[in-house]
Amino acid sequence: MSKLNNVIKVRLALRKLGLKHIDLDRFNINKLDFSYMSLNSIDLRNLYLKDANLIGAELRGANLTDAEVRGANLTDAELRGANLTGADLTCADLTGADLTGADLIGANLTDAEVRCANLRGAHLTDANLTCADLTGADLRCANLTDAELRGANLIVADLRGADLTCAELRCANLTDADLRGANLTDAELRGADLRGANLIGADLTGAELRCANLRGANLTGAELRGADLRGANFVL
Repeated sequence: MSKLNNVIKVRLALRKLGLKHIDLDRFNINKLDFSYMSLNSIDLRNLYLKDANLIGAELRGANLTDAEVRGANLTDAELRGANLTGADLTCADLTGADLTGADLIGANLTDAEVRCANLRGAHLTDANLTCADLTGADLRCANLTDAELRGANLIVADLRGADLTCAELRCANLTDADLRGANLTDAELRGADLRGANLIGADLTGAELRCANLRGANLTGAELRGADLRGANFVL
């Protein structure tokens, strides 16, 4: 019954586009245009939405668990409180999207464009953000425990109060990022660029900071107990 309801809901949405007879038996609705459509609370679990156009779409509270959203355009989409657990968002464009409080546990955002997106309070535990572009993203109080951020771009990102416990940030770019009060316990920051980063009151207990660039970083009140700072650059 849930599978049938899923198909019915999507079909109703597609009727607004004049696509009444599309076959959804294989849950493949890739490359379709959903731009600026109201799809709040819709159930899109396990659907194949590769390269779909979701620019400005309203998806508040939508269920996209395990959905294939690879390469989709979600620029300025409204995804507040959406469930994207396990979703594949590889190379997706989420520039300016609102993902406040969204559930992205275990989601794959490898090479995704997440610039200036709102991820405040989002759940990103075990998410894969390898080489993702999060320039200027709002990640305040986000949960990034065990997240994979190797090579990610976090320039001027707002990570105040974020939980990055055991996060993989090797070679990540955190230039001028705001990490005040962030939890970076046991985080892997080897070779990371933290120039000009604000780390006031951050917890870096046991963090791996070998060869990290900390020039101009503010470490006032930061906890560095057990942190490995061998080869780190503090020279202005």
